[in-house]
Amino acid sequence: MPKVSQPDKEAKEKVYIWIAAYQENGDQDAQYNLVVHYKNLVESIARKYSQGKSFHEDLVQVGNIGLLGAIRRYDATFGKSFEAFAVPTIVGEIKRFLRDKTWSVHVPRRIKELGPKIKNAVEELTRELQSSPQISDIADFIGVTEEEVLEAMEMGKSYQALSVDHSIEADSDGSTITLLDVVGGTDD
Repeated sequence: MPKVSQPDKEAKEKVYIWIAAYQENGDQDAQYNLVVHYKNLVESIARKYSQGKSFHEDLVQVGNIGLLGAIRRYDATFGKSFEAFAVPTIVGEIKRFLRDKTWSVHVPRRIKELGPKIKNAVEELTRELQSSPQISDIADFIGVTEEEVLEAMEMGKSYQALSVDHSIEADSDGSTITLLDVVGGTDD
């Protein structure tokens, strides 16, 4: 078993002292110290899920909410390190945010949750069948109706709406127009 260096051991002890102080007395300084101490951890998890998208800062904030939840609920008597408890809590909070708040159109949760299952089913069936699977194959594989598969696939397109300023190609000469240009105006 590798030895823990003295500074690391002291830092870990401080973490557990801060957690106890916050859980027992609501010590705001201890909470602040924990948030600062785990700032890089939250940042790295948020970076993994933002993948350069515009909501990285939102994910950092959501990750911090997950961290605060982990600080409140951590129980050292289970024998796991705080990090082992905090990471899944932070990831769960970020995934919940992505599932519930980043869609442009409201889509029921059951349909959102079908998306990854369909993706995995398509990959697995493509390997098995050596061809693209039919909708009926996908539905049978994940145990839902064909209609639910089609609905989930259609709703997946609603994940992010296009801006009205989005350029589209108008004709073969390469000129472009925006979506706003093709939307009707007020009749005179």
